[in-house]
Amino acid sequence: MIRVLVTGGAGFVGSHLAEALLNQNAVVTVVDDLSTGSINNIRHLKGRSGFSYVIDTVMDRRLMAELVDGADIIYHLAAAVGVRLIVESPVRTIETNVSCTEVVLEAAAKKRKKVLIASTSEVYGKGTVIPFREDGDLVIGNTTKGRWSYACSKTLDEFLGLAYWKEKKVPVIVFRLFNTVGPRQTGRYGMVLPNFVQQALKGEPIAVFGDGQQSRCFTWAGDAVRAIIDLSLHPQAVGQVFNIGSEQEVTILELARMVKDISRSSSPIVFVPYDQAYEEGFEDMGRRVPDLTKIRNLIGFKQTVDLPNIIAQVIEYYRQSLF
Repeated sequence: MIRVLVTGGAGFVGSHLAEALLNQNAVVTVVDDLSTGSINNIRHLKGRSGFSYVIDTVMDRRLMAELVDGADIIYHLAAAVGVRLIVESPVRTIETNVSCTEVVLEAAAKKRKKVLIASTSEVYGKGTVIPFREDGDLVIGNTTKGRWSYACSKTLDEFLGLAYWKEKKVPVIVFRLFNTVGPRQTGRYGMVLPNFVQQALKGEPIAVFGDGQQSRCFTWAGDAVRAIIDLSLHPQAVGQVFNIGSEQEVTILELARMVKDISRSSSPIVFVPYDQAYEEGFEDMGRRVPDLTKIRNLIGFKQTVDLPNIIAQVIEYYRQSLF
């Protein structure tokens, strides 16, 4: 029976990953300080055979040495997340992301435990070669723009993880998530789909930042989690970087209209300038589309839930939790 540790396991993606691993009969330990995660995300897992959790910080080296020692695979998802948090707390973003990854890798290196590091499509920055390939160049914005601190910190995580593989032979796999969505995702830190859905259901204006022509590809959480687990079990994935996402591109304005239509909301769609939404001089990515050739060839990854059904399921989740 495989034993796994999920850092950030009370977060949105982490909780779905923990649940999926339990369904595959893994022994799962979650560690989370609840800074952005929630105990509500894992409450339904309490009492399940093989599940345990620790409410503490990944920064605790002694704790992590113990937890990593008891695991066969470490899924490292603990991080500062969300554009709003990044803009408002850049110091926390940089320190949390880099320091947590350092602690996990240090502990894993002692016995060469396998580590999967969650990265992000944000690392592609202002790149214009679409779709984004894992071997493509990363184009990060100016250091005076706090917006890019998250991308830089996650890029450093990737460099650090791959360095541990090359120098210390720690089996590391990096995966870059593209706009993962689904039940239990909060809009508190700027995630667009849950914010749109909540606004639509409450009859509030659906706030589109900028002109709404920026485009994204939204990935169903179940698809992302399945890919993460499949990568962790494939020997040829070690030392590699993989995109995990959808190829169904949609503008944010189109997304707002879809949410409005599917929820049958009377909410108006309004435009909010970036300077008002975040900070003066805020920069965004015009398009964010993954090339999935690499992960498709290795594990046969494919999207199983299309965008209209994703939106419908998120709407149903919030209907039950809001009312």
